[in-house]
Amino acid sequence: MSGHIRLRKLLDAPVSLPALPHGVVIDPLHRTRPIELHALLRTAYANGGGTVGDFDSWWWPLVEDEEFDPALVIVATTRDTPVGLIQCWTSCFVKDLVVAPLWRNQSLGTYLLNAAFLKLQQRGAPHVDLKVEASNLAAQRFYRRHGMVEVGP
Repeated sequence: MSGHIRLRKLLDAPVSLPALPHGVVIDPLHRTRPIELHALLRTAYANGGGTVGDFDSWWWPLVEDEEFDPALVIVATTRDTPVGLIQCWTSCFVKDLVVAPLWRNQSLGTYLLNAAFLKLQQRGAPHVDLKVEASNLAAQRFYRRHGMVEVGP
């Protein structure tokens, strides 16, 4: 994982969820339009922090992966438009966490991250891992504020 740092959150303590921002609800994956989730990822990663290819190179490998579980995709929407997304693998790894630029700094990222921690904790996971770009200091600070610590590769 050259150029990335691996972070881990131990799930040995209770996890609480903050309130969602006004007007935001959580929708299951089957009630969303994948093309809109792809657009959210592209918008959120437009200025760095991650990458996503074209729709077909993102969607089909995602849903056909043996570690994919639709219950581990948490989508925050407003008026049926996705504004936040976290997707985890069954191996307790966060694949993506994005929040639309206009919805940042409103605790939506905290909600999504903690919701993923809670789901995985309820499944008996001892910890959750993710990787973050070494140059993405803002994301590193965010994850560290939520109890994540650096671990080896």
